[in-house]
Amino acid sequence: MTQEQAEPEALPDVDDAHDSVGSSFAQLYADGRAYAQAEVERQKLRAGIFAGGVRDAAILGTLALTLFFAGLVALLVGLVIALAPRLGPVWAACAIFGGALLVVIMLGLLIRARIVRMNRDMRS
Repeated sequence: MTQEQAEPEALPDVDDAHDSVGSSFAQLYADGRAYAQAEVERQKLRAGIFAGGVRDAAILGTLALTLFFAGLVALLVGLVIALAPRLGPVWAACAIFGGALLVVIMLGLLIRARIVRMNRDMRS
């Protein structure tokens, strides 16, 4: 029985293997930097969405509170006027207060919608 001896496989050159590992690490480093930069940009976007939502909610909340207190003042003025012999000013004050209360409720719903939208945008 004769066994043919297989030719030894050509081994890669040591310099080629070193270059390959070095270039792999360089590519890994570049990819890591690109990923980190993309993550920084993503977090900046999320912070911007959050800041915009908080700003809108604060503005609408301030407007709602202002109108609520204006309604209270109108009610008190109406009650003072109601001390007059006529009954008309009482109903006028109630109507003004009721209208202001409706606006406050609508602004509260807008605030809620902004916060819900902000939370939905933050999750995606």
